[in-house]
Amino acid sequence: MLYGLKIALRYLTASKAQTALLVLGVAVGVFIFIFMSALIGGLAEFILSRTVGDISHVTIKAEDADPPILISPDGHVLAVVEQGRARTATLADAATWVPLIETVPGVTAVSPQITGAGFLTRGAQVAQVGVTGLEPGRESAILDLDGYMVEGTARLGSGLIVLGQTLADDLSLRLGQTLRLQSSGGVSTVLTLSGIYRTGNGMMDRSSIFVSLPTARTLFALPQGVTRIEIKLADLNAADATALRIRALTGLDAVPWTDGAEQLMEALNAQAQTGYFLKSFALITIVIGVASALLLSTYRRRPEIGIMRAMGAGRSFVVFVFVTQGALVGLLGGLSGAALGYLALLPFPTRDAFRPGTLPMDITQGSYGLAITLTVLGAILASILPARAAARVDPVTAISQ
Repeated sequence: MLYGLKIALRYLTASKAQTALLVLGVAVGVFIFIFMSALIGGLAEFILSRTVGDISHVTIKAEDADPPILISPDGHVLAVVEQGRARTATLADAATWVPLIETVPGVTAVSPQITGAGFLTRGAQVAQVGVTGLEPGRESAILDLDGYMVEGTARLGSGLIVLGQTLADDLSLRLGQTLRLQSSGGVSTVLTLSGIYRTGNGMMDRSSIFVSLPTARTLFALPQGVTRIEIKLADLNAADATALRIRALTGLDAVPWTDGAEQLMEALNAQAQTGYFLKSFALITIVIGVASALLLSTYRRRPEIGIMRAMGAGRSFVVFVFVTQGALVGLLGGLSGAALGYLALLPFPTRDAFRPGTLPMDITQGSYGLAITLTVLGAILASILPARAAARVDPVTAISQ
């Protein structure tokens, strides 16, 4: 085996220019494989971060209680009865569930919230808004309010409000000004503008406002409990499994973000399939290049192969020499292409620094080890046909040529 390795190395070094071109061709194929892996993976991460990164990965919502129903003796529904004003459904034991949910593996943040509709008034101007009450200290647990602030602070306290820049511009609001917020139930309060954010989402920047949880309790007449609990995960792809674990642990209806996101998942799967096709073409190019080069080498070295066969070398030895030669070409090209791909991806920002308008390349998803392994295996497979052709060379015919 060691002697066969020496012969394979001698064949590679005998024609250095040809070997260099072959290794370069393999390296280019590996570079394309790595580049496409980083691009497809980075693009998927960017899409997910923009669509799912700022939303709850698992959500627990309060269920509306069914109103009493009057039923006649013969089984017919006579009327649906609601006594008094309808109350907002709540998770009354949220204070008990939050610490328990925080212990679930993979959970990075939990945000109990009170949500509802309201009207924001400044003078004669009125805007319909969606109100979210957040627990002080957890303002950026789900949506990164701190990162989106353009003026003021995201910290919420009694009598403070944070709203979007578009809404602030529509109402001509500035930090420190007071405005009146009235809930859909008719309760109103005067608040001071303490922060303005901009997410780039037009609907949210125009209609979503944030107040403290105590303020929301007053507005929506909820002395205890919350209307929903939002949960953030370290791995958003584990949302389905984590939701099942939370359901089993708490008995609450935990809903993962993937519910209702079928179109997004289909788009990401289609994008991944496109990446597989492109990377497969790169590997096919490598296999064809190695096979054609080794077939040419086999034809040129027929006299040498004949001499080896005449000296007692078996067919398996000849096959080993050419397969080893192909494996070395694949290994050298794979290592060179992986190094070239890594250096080419270094200038691109990390996934945490992705910004609109930039190419979302993720250096961590270059699949370097996979690229090298598949290249070596592909080169070995590509060398089998030339190796078998070399092993079938007739010694007498080859030497006489």
